Amino acid sequence: MWPRSLLAIADLPPADIELLLDRAQAQKADPSGPHGRACAGRSLALLFEKPSLRTRVSFELAMQRLGGTALYLSPAEVGLGKREPVKDVARVLGGYCDAIACRTFSQEVLVELADWSGVPVINALSDWEHPCQALADLLTVREQLGGTQGHTLAYVGDGNNVARSLALGAASVGMHVRLASPPAFTLDEASTTVAASRGEASGGSIRLLEDPREAVAGADVVYTDVWTSMGQEDEAAARRRAFLGYQVSRELLALARPGAIVMHDLPAHRGEEITDAAIESEQSVVFAQAENRLHAQQAVLWRLVGQD
Repeated sequence: MWPRSLLAIADLPPADIELLLDRAQAQKADPSGPHGRACAGRSLALLFEKPSLRTRVSFELAMQRLGGTALYLSPAEVGLGKREPVKDVARVLGGYCDAIACRTFSQEVLVELADWSGVPVINALSDWEHPCQALADLLTVREQLGGTQGHTLAYVGDGNNVARSLALGAASVGMHVRLASPPAFTLDEASTTVAASRGEASGGSIRLLEDPREAVAGADVVYTDVWTSMGQEDEAAARRRAFLGYQVSRELLALARPGAIVMHDLPAHRGEEITDAAIESEQSVVFAQAENRLHAQQAVLWRLVGQD
């Protein structure tokens, strides 16, 4: 049974993740194909509590390519839970629009929107997960490595929302995931348990490590994210100290498999979690990865909002 909303990558059984990746690849290869008007006459509310470049542009264009309309609502216009209760916003937007994509601080806001809106709600980023990013990441791995099954992905850095969705998604499609983080910033036990279960079923696996060199050794994919996310600015200095030694550099990449790819979900703090040389190297697929947000989200919209 396909979920009405996409609030977390674990909402999707592995077969559904593969289906979305198949659709994203098909749409990318043939933008004018038969799926091109799947959202004709449909509307998507983009409800944002955080600023964005990739998320806003990719969702607007994805909806447009499917023949629909996207309406952007800034934090100042809505004030979720402040100017107006979340459940009231949910019911108003559910009466106007066919779906809501929400970029918010709290996962609980997404759950409340889904409970009250009566329409599909898509997690466009929360403090807990970033499922659309994970789908774009897996699409990129498919394209660059010819598939996901059996490949090793090393994630170096904070066990945050991006790491959580990536680990759960990658383990679901047969990848071996290694996450290297300082002990205080590792992925939570519950998410690790779910990822391990999914990996066992798919032929993948997950390991939590402290040493980034051990994680990267022989890996096919080396992935990192910012050490300090939006809303954590007061922790920036402490986090820079905690993550010393976790920078993705040319030297660290030398431990990976020859031809390994470098990934980052952007925006990057060059000189902190990744060096300029690494992100601009011939191994980097960071900007192809960013483009794939459009195609992955187009597949999500086709499935949750489309008429076919």
